[in-house]
Amino acid sequence: MNNNNNKTKKKVVLAYSGGLDTTVIIHWLKQNYNYEVIAVCVDVGQGKELDGLEERALSSGASKLYIENVVDDFVDDYVIPTVKSGAVYEGKYLLGTSMARPIISQKLVEIALKEGAEAICHGATGKGNDQVRFELTIKALAPHLKIIAPWRIWDIQSREDALDYCAKHGIEAPMKKEDSYSRDRNLWHLSHEGLDLELPENEPDYDNLLQMTVTPEKAPDEPTYIELEFDKGTPVKLNGEEMNCTSILTKLNEIGGKNGIGLIDIVENRIVGMKSRGVYETPGGAILYYAHKELEYLCLDKQTLAYKDTLSIKFAELVYSGEWFTPLREALSAFVDSTQETVTGKVKLKLYKGNIISAGSSSPYSLYNESIASFTTGELYNHKDAEGFINLFGLPLKVRAMMFNNINSNK
Repeated sequence: MNNNNNKTKKKVVLAYSGGLDTTVIIHWLKQNYNYEVIAVCVDVGQGKELDGLEERALSSGASKLYIENVVDDFVDDYVIPTVKSGAVYEGKYLLGTSMARPIISQKLVEIALKEGAEAICHGATGKGNDQVRFELTIKALAPHLKIIAPWRIWDIQSREDALDYCAKHGIEAPMKKEDSYSRDRNLWHLSHEGLDLELPENEPDYDNLLQMTVTPEKAPDEPTYIELEFDKGTPVKLNGEEMNCTSILTKLNEIGGKNGIGLIDIVENRIVGMKSRGVYETPGGAILYYAHKELEYLCLDKQTLAYKDTLSIKFAELVYSGEWFTPLREALSAFVDSTQETVTGKVKLKLYKGNIISAGSSSPYSLYNESIASFTTGELYNHKDAEGFINLFGLPLKVRAMMFNNINSNK
């Protein structure tokens, strides 16, 4: 893949997507640092975005391009642990970009060490979350490597400026001004930011925006039924067919997308302190989260379920903030794995025009007992026992009321 002799030059590894920012950065690095630029694209399920990437990277001035396929590792080691945790950022965002950044950064570090590079460069902006996510991982894994963040250094202030830079230096831009949404795609999701979305009062132009799913209005008029089977919190079968997690997610994206599932519009709080507005498509992910939670309702006891719901908020914050390679995240994952020992069983769902509707679940570890729960009196539950329980449970309220009554009567 070498296209010139740069043996005497220092090397920098660039997180390369083939998009506008990284296309400009290759030229900018060579012009300002005289580096040999080694482009690295980490494949986490970008699909067709990888087509023609090597030719694009080399023609832009990179000395070589690595394409590292880590899709299965991404799903097994990042997506599934996050699903098990139940982590959802600010009640909406299913952490698609956030989950992918640690494994991408890990690969950047591996290749930088292999190539003897002195620095890693990324194209995240100085206003975004990704700069934090990339750099925290690099610091955790290879603290001696330099980090170059052009958006915090150069004079380019917008995507329009970047397009102008391409025109000035004769660089073929991979997009046009009228289509310069900031997008991030992987097997889990597709995000959209920028342009008209920057005004929260604007309804998104979904017909021109969506790529993984459809609007509920365009979904079929008949529901689609699916069945997911889990083993210790991990999905293992879809509609009775055994598959690996990557295949299950791929198929759920197709099924969910056709039914308008997983469309989220959120104004979120970024790590750096500002609010931003984004539209996310997560069809398969939304289904997995829903199905997994349904099984937990059946299999986890009250105290564990309640505590895990609290923990999931912190887990989401850690993932969102790029703190994957931290002792706390690892400790929380250990707790989550312990809770999943009995999260085994089947979940049926009905998908209809953007809605996920429960259609029944079962588990050999189900804590639901018909004899206890039924309105028909069974041997395991005596209705009379409730009286004593209520008297004790309500004792603090009764004592407090008696105190106030006593005070009022003495006035």
